[in-house]
Amino acid sequence: MTIQTKSLVAFAHVAEVERSIKFYADLGFTVANSIIADGQTALSWAWLQSEQANLMLGLASAPIDASQQAILFYLYFDDIKQTHNIMAELGHKPGAINYPFYMPNGELRLEDPDGYVLMLAQS
Repeated sequence: MTIQTKSLVAFAHVAEVERSIKFYADLGFTVANSIIADGQTALSWAWLQSEQANLMLGLASAPIDASQQAILFYLYFDDIKQTHNIMAELGHKPGAINYPFYMPNGELRLEDPDGYVLMLAQS
């Protein structure tokens, strides 16, 4: 007997869910669902989506240590140069576009507000 994974969605703990929603909106994500936990006044959890990309954000129970983020999120775009320019115009700090052997159309590094590393790549 074998099993088959149906889908995978990343869940990132963040310092402020609203702040992260605003950041990911610049990458095309919209809020599909959100929750304010009992006794809280700010969002505690959110489900974001953009086409086939999904991401859950949850309020962290401790401070986020950017140096401890040991996972890369790959986000794919049609035009990496245009994506780089737009992110820079919006005030973000995208890294230089690189063309490694495994990503010949180009990729760049961008950190979200909590230090998670996003690799923006051209599909």
